[in-house]
Amino acid sequence: MTRIKLVWRLFPAFILIAVICLVAGTWYTASSWRTFYLGETAENLANRARLVEIYLEDVRPVPDAMQINAICRKLGELTSTRLTVILASGLVAGDSQEDPQRMDNHADRPEFREAMQGKVGVSTRFSFTLGHNMMYVAVPWRQKDQSLGVVRAALPMKAIAGAIRTLYLKVALGGLLIVFLVAVLGLFIARRISGPLNNLQRGALRFAGGDLDRKLPIPNTAELASLAEALNYMAEQLQHKIQSLTRQGQEQKAILSSMTEGVLALDAEGRLLTVNSAGAGMLRLDPAMAHNLPIQEAIQDTGLKWFINRTLSSPEPVEGEVEIKDNGRKIFKAHGTSLRDSQGTSLGTLVVLHDITQLRQLENTRRDFVANVSHELKTPITAIKGFVETLLAGALKEPDNAENFLKIIAKQTDRLNEIIDDLLTLSRIEQDAERRQIFLKGQKIKGALQSAVQVCEAKAAAKKIALKLNCPDDLRAQINPPLLEQALVNLVDNAVKFSEPGQVVQVEAQRQGPQVIIRVRDHGPGIPPEHLPRIFERFYRVDAGRSRKIGGSGLGLAIVKHIALAHGGKVAVTSTPGQETIFSLLVPAD
Repeated sequence: MTRIKLVWRLFPAFILIAVICLVAGTWYTASSWRTFYLGETAENLANRARLVEIYLEDVRPVPDAMQINAICRKLGELTSTRLTVILASGLVAGDSQEDPQRMDNHADRPEFREAMQGKVGVSTRFSFTLGHNMMYVAVPWRQKDQSLGVVRAALPMKAIAGAIRTLYLKVALGGLLIVFLVAVLGLFIARRISGPLNNLQRGALRFAGGDLDRKLPIPNTAELASLAEALNYMAEQLQHKIQSLTRQGQEQKAILSSMTEGVLALDAEGRLLTVNSAGAGMLRLDPAMAHNLPIQEAIQDTGLKWFINRTLSSPEPVEGEVEIKDNGRKIFKAHGTSLRDSQGTSLGTLVVLHDITQLRQLENTRRDFVANVSHELKTPITAIKGFVETLLAGALKEPDNAENFLKIIAKQTDRLNEIIDDLLTLSRIEQDAERRQIFLKGQKIKGALQSAVQVCEAKAAAKKIALKLNCPDDLRAQINPPLLEQALVNLVDNAVKFSEPGQVVQVEAQRQGPQVIIRVRDHGPGIPPEHLPRIFERFYRVDAGRSRKIGGSGLGLAIVKHIALAHGGKVAVTSTPGQETIFSLLVPAD
């Protein structure tokens, strides 16, 4: 349907009303003017006839046709009027334009009969004498209260019609001028009315486009002013609502983005509506690409798909653990609940994933630690108990065996004491680090390295292993000297234990960027690659039988790791089986 502008609805209405009013006014005016003009003409003719009547008073004897005819001709010429004097018998006594002798009896003329009755007779008709329409006005001719006849004045209707046409033309031209002025005024008024409406329309479109800051101007018209104020108020309320919704959306987005848990929202058909950054990272999703995809297409893990399908079909909250093996084993605690509105209609599903991989690893580590501690403590205790029972059973009476048994008991006691000391050391380092009671000081590190090498020299000399230290004298780092020395003693002691006689153990230190790297390099049997990730775990042994034979509590490298962490650094290991092993301790440079 074609839409018409308001201005083109109002403007034709103005024109139509103006034309109707003009036609009616023109018709009424023309009719009134015609009637008025004819009346004035009749009155004028009556006056001219009375003028003839005055001249007829001097005619003697009455009636003298020659004198009457002369008067008619003279006055008719002066007034440009046809003047006729008709006797009471109807005979024409004089005429300004025709010979009275040849004129018919006028007793039957309407104007004559009215004038004979004492009235002013008026008649408009065709003149057979002159051959065109004439307007006749007759007045009584009296002398001394005696009716002598009628004096008649006449004008051609052509002259009267010409005058009336001129009047009509002027009225028509005036009407057209009025129509033009009314059209201009109507167009102006229509635009004055539609202009503010167009402004309101443009403002409403701006509001619809989101530009709510620019308010609408208030027109002078009360109705339009109320409409503009209502639209401005609506825009203000919309702006407040949008700002509130935007703020809420930003808050929700910030909350979701800051959550460590993965959050997935699905609609009732199982399409992915939103996923926070943590969830995208857990599931390796691109939020933009996965948006509005069916969850079966968005994710690949069958376990998670099964859990989500279970959540979608269950009216009650669902919980469970989901294991994802994509790019490494991950374990998630999943919680799914159905989203419903106030009427109970299902809107979708919310799934929250909490990564408990580290928690499970810690639980496994704790179990392994408890099992390893139990095993490590039980082994010497079992040996001590067995030899004590043997002694009590009578071996004390055999001096040679008793002495050998007591040496074994002493050795197992030392091993037990070493395990307990290392456990206490490890616990103390962890507690001091948590309480921030390990104080670091910027100083030269060569002294601490030399002390650690000196502690291990005796054991190295016994195996004919050379210890070499390579450290710049001015190398400085943020260290706790006793702890750093203990870590290096553990690393060098391990290197000596696993090196063959005659080999060299090197201790090197150098600065690399903001860190100082201390390396302990040996040329022992090396560590297989599969053991490297767990080498710093407590009681972890690459070769349990050989390690116990060589000695040690199994906590040395765990102590080194925690000392490195307490320094704000880390420890790393690289190894080539059969060639060399390098332990690197990184601490902050000074």
